[in-house]
Amino acid sequence: METRAHHILIGLFTLLAAVALLAITLWLGKAGGERASDLYDIWFEEAVSGLSRGSKVEFNGIRIGEVSDLRLDPKDPQRVYARVSVEHSAPIRSDTHARLVLAGVTGTSFIRLSSGSDPDSRPLQPQGGQVPVIVATPSQISKLMDQGEDAALNVNELLIQTRAIVSAENAESLRRTLKHVEQASATVAEQREELARAMRALAQASERANAALEQATRLLATSNRLLDEQGSQTLQGAQRSLAAVEQTMTTVQQLVADNRGSLDSGARGLSEIGPALAELRATLASLRQISRQLEDRPADFLLGLEPIKEFQP
Repeated sequence: METRAHHILIGLFTLLAAVALLAITLWLGKAGGERASDLYDIWFEEAVSGLSRGSKVEFNGIRIGEVSDLRLDPKDPQRVYARVSVEHSAPIRSDTHARLVLAGVTGTSFIRLSSGSDPDSRPLQPQGGQVPVIVATPSQISKLMDQGEDAALNVNELLIQTRAIVSAENAESLRRTLKHVEQASATVAEQREELARAMRALAQASERANAALEQATRLLATSNRLLDEQGSQTLQGAQRSLAAVEQTMTTVQQLVADNRGSLDSGARGLSEIGPALAELRATLASLRQISRQLEDRPADFLLGLEPIKEFQP
């Protein structure tokens, strides 16, 4: 009887311990559920390929929760809402960014959260019993898929154009063109020596032309120098002649003045001296004209570009 009472006490104690353990387990589970019960709706304006219920949610590379539900916006099917359940201690604020990230080559995706740059941002909390919404930024997956579609279209167009290029008619034209190019290359190869000689002759002609140009330059400089020297000498001679004529004219005038009485008495002397004086004046005018032309254009006068009328006494 006493042994049976001991067994009952042991059984009762075991039952109470089991109940207490179950209660502790339930309490811990409830506490854990409360810590992970912060819900957020992430709004995507793109396809969420690879994302499903149970996909992880990371914040700066640390897993803080998972996707609990996916649904389309009834008003706009282009929008996708992903409800996520994250830890209560996660720093979700009003400037938090969300993005869809490709997990690997398997094609699965997850949501990556990152903090913003606004120092005055506030914690994102439910208002009026509504789940807070985070607008996701366009992901690299979407851009890659869009670019992939464009690349596929471009490749398709390229294949169509290539097929048109390699048609029978174009292929024959291309074959003839290649044949002509081959013939031209063979002709050039056969005439390689002639082309080389022609190039050498052209180089020699260029050297001769340069030498001739240098000689012409030197000759022109020499001619200019000679023209300047001869023009100067001719001008000096003309000036001397002009001075002599002026001196002669002065002498004649003095002679006429000294013998005016005798000249007045004889008409013959006057008739002979008059023409002589006229000729002397004409000679003096011609010499002055030559002197002016030598001073103004010595080269033109010496080269005969503007012939000067000579005085014929």
